[in-house]
Amino acid sequence: MNLYSILTLLSIPSVIALFEPATSFFVWDKTSISTGQWWRILTGNFAHTNPEHCIMNLAALWLIALIFRPSACHYFAITILISLGVGFGLMFTSLQQYVGLSGTLHGVFMYLALQEYLHGHRHSWILVAGVTAKVIWEQLMGPATYTQELIQAPVAIQAHLTGLIWGTILSLSYHTYNRFRKKK
Repeated sequence: MNLYSILTLLSIPSVIALFEPATSFFVWDKTSISTGQWWRILTGNFAHTNPEHCIMNLAALWLIALIFRPSACHYFAITILISLGVGFGLMFTSLQQYVGLSGTLHGVFMYLALQEYLHGHRHSWILVAGVTAKVIWEQLMGPATYTQELIQAPVAIQAHLTGLIWGTILSLSYHTYNRFRKKK
């Protein structure tokens, strides 16, 4: 499969989740997850509050892929792994419900930018610093009000932080794994 096929495959659940009953089935809901509806750990990342929210997130998903140009398999794997990390990590926050791909997007961006930096693209530290600064700013100052107006819901900055942490952990782990593998 090529990158465009993977991007289309990753986009389909978000489009499906715009319509009921899929929306209710996809939403990340802490109570539902606690009672055994584990799929919501992943699917909540692909549900959105409205079409504008969905379009904004899917545009970012595609743009990140087109900027960094990872292999299709790699992009699919990190998107799913970081989505699972975000969904799991949010269980330890005060959020009761969550929808949106933004936590995953922050993680995927961090993962790919950090991979570039670790592979010798020295200017990629600016991307790593930029996404880190944005998330820290949100944690200290709160989210941008225009984003909340667009998506018609509070911005889940906890998801952005969780995604950033998972993207960093996965990127450093993958880099370390490859270094040890090359030494053998």
